[in-house]
Amino acid sequence: MQRIITSTALVFAGALLLSGCATAGGGDTDAAPTANLCDTVASGVRDISNGVQNNLAAAADRTVLDEYLSSAADRIDAFVEEASENEELVAAVEDFKAEVAEANDYAAQLPEPDEEGTVEQDPDQLGERQAALQEAAAKVGEACDGE
Repeated sequence: MQRIITSTALVFAGALLLSGCATAGGGDTDAAPTANLCDTVASGVRDISNGVQNNLAAAADRTVLDEYLSSAADRIDAFVEEASENEELVAAVEDFKAEVAEANDYAAQLPEPDEEGTVEQDPDQLGERQAALQEAAAKVGEACDGE
């Protein structure tokens, strides 16, 4: 499972990198830096959202989960700083950050893994957390569409 997630993440990151390179070359030079920044932030937020969702679903190693959530919070803070001149984008990223904090609170409530390394989770609660993360990440993308 972990190998599939890692492979998927690498393919996704490569596609994002290539799409960023393809859009960096032309058009209005005044609008390009803002659009690229917005696209970069939106892509990064989607990446974090997917990672948080995957790590919550496979929460067998609490240390790995805690480290990922801490790293995600740091990355989100960096996005807030990068987007500081775009109030709508900053607000959307801050809302996403609040959802990641909710996911962190949810993770803190999870029981320890059983002998097989499985963490018993309420599928409805997990689904709610994942849906909230997806929705908040989508709103960051929508903030970019308003550019």
